[in-house]
Amino acid sequence: MKEKEVILIVDDVASNIQTLAAILKDEYQIKVAISGERALEIMNQESKLDLVILDVEMPQMNGYEVLEKLQEMKLAQNIPVIFVTGNLNPEDEEKGLLLGAVDYITKPVRPAIVKARIKTHIILKRQRDELIYIASHDKLTGLYNRHYLAELGSQTFASARRHSDSMSVIMCDVDYFKAINDNHGHLNGDKVLQAVGSLLKSNTRTEDFSARFGGEEFVVVVWRCNAQEAKNKAEKIRKELSELEIDSIKVTASFGVVQLSHKHENFEDLLKEADEALYRAKENGRNRVEVF
Repeated sequence: MKEKEVILIVDDVASNIQTLAAILKDEYQIKVAISGERALEIMNQESKLDLVILDVEMPQMNGYEVLEKLQEMKLAQNIPVIFVTGNLNPEDEEKGLLLGAVDYITKPVRPAIVKARIKTHIILKRQRDELIYIASHDKLTGLYNRHYLAELGSQTFASARRHSDSMSVIMCDVDYFKAINDNHGHLNGDKVLQAVGSLLKSNTRTEDFSARFGGEEFVVVVWRCNAQEAKNKAEKIRKELSELEIDSIKVTASFGVVQLSHKHENFEDLLKEADEALYRAKENGRNRVEVF
């Protein structure tokens, strides 16, 4: 059964929330906030929101101010916001749309209009999310692709530098992968890559991320993690992988680890040194972890 999309209704008047919730509750999962401040708290905590219905006139923080704050929050930037107001004039509408709202609904609300507009923007968001996923993920493994790795890695690098946080990069290469393809066929080779991707996902914390770098090479970026901690994580992955048997194929991998230091000028420097450590792991017998 398909999971319902989640809509946050923000209004300081309980009866307005009840009216909108009654219209939408059969088709969507509803969350509510009775103030702009509470809406921001929910947006910070909630990992999945698909749309926000936001009242314009609220005490302390009005809808325009809430929307401005939402635009500053990375997680909320792709969530459509629809204003609900009883005092719509061209200047107000223009202001809201310029701030980033996708639509306006006027009070008193009409159920058919509300449903139609919400459905339209939910469909548009679903399509946009799918396009973003396709553009940022590797189709075979479901991990991030190399293009998005470069973007997200650079952001993480800059943040770690700015906050003086530790950060490490693990590069992984499946041993003798060409032989796997030659001896067992490319379909089985794909199964091996998918299994490696699943293993990396299961060993990745929320604050970390993993990507397919290309071919049989993978990268894991670990946040607030020094070289020894990253080596321990790589060893755990290496051991779990060596214990897998994919359609009677035994698989091992070699790993290179590097920790961010003052000498690194960009994320690409970390990738280069992780690759050098990986190369040393291959030279030293494969199925092992080396630290740069």
